[in-house]
Amino acid sequence: MIATMRDLTRYFRALTSVSRLRIVEQLASAPGEVTVGELAVRLDMSQPLVSWHLRDLKRINLVQMRRTGRQALCSLNRGRLTHYQTLFAQLTKEHK
Repeated sequence: MIATMRDLTRYFRALTSVSRLRIVEQLASAPGEVTVGELAVRLDMSQPLVSWHLRDLKRINLVQMRRTGRQALCSLNRGRLTHYQTLFAQLTKEHK
């Protein structure tokens, strides 16, 4: 139970930023991988700032990244998102 609480704390802390929530929203609506540059344009943010926010989302494994030459491609780790949602649902379910 302690590990679950720790995981959820990290998850919710990573999502406290509006910018990171917008990144998650963009990745969730993308049909596949998105470059960091594309995210920067879509969000009207600098590329270094997007990369900085992505680092926090990568730490909790919510975003997957891979390099192709000089481009960094990222996508939402839907399995991990489901994991966090399930943990939170279990924590908040009614006990009878």
